[in-house]
Amino acid sequence: MSQAIKTKQSAAQSPSDLMLDGVGVEQLGEIFKSAGYRITPVEHNGARQLMSASQGIGFAVRFGNPAEADLYRDFTLSCALQVEGDLPTDLAPSWNRSKRFARLSSQGQFLVLDLDVVVAGGVTELHLRSMIELWDRLIQEFLLHLRHRPELAAAEAALGTVVQDTKLDTAQATLQ
Repeated sequence: MSQAIKTKQSAAQSPSDLMLDGVGVEQLGEIFKSAGYRITPVEHNGARQLMSASQGIGFAVRFGNPAEADLYRDFTLSCALQVEGDLPTDLAPSWNRSKRFARLSSQGQFLVLDLDVVVAGGVTELHLRSMIELWDRLIQEFLLHLRHRPELAAAEAALGTVVQDTKLDTAQATLQ
């Protein structure tokens, strides 16, 4: 199959109902644009990526396993925030316990939120748009999670635990 779109379609199906078995960089960029995002294609270490932002926070779309020429079976939405100071040890685990679709990790001086999207096996464009909407919602919840850290720290301090204050900084936004 040399196309991303399978030919299992009826005359009544719209283009967004077609099954995708792989997705191209430009194709996914167009799906993001149709959802209202600005997209910038870039090349990083020889790999093509898409760069965008949600809620004022920048994120990257990194492509994973190749399907065919210029098509991929999966991609990862990734948002990295630079951290100044020490993070509470429970910050990432508390997120990961309460959120099902995206994982949070501490990687050196960065706090990284990732969401994997699988296209292999066939999904519709509507499914990909739904994943974009989910990603936007997760970034909103991520920012709320970080903003509520002072409140959680005060509650923990009242219980006798010590939590150090952290400042998160990114080129797109500073949370205070």
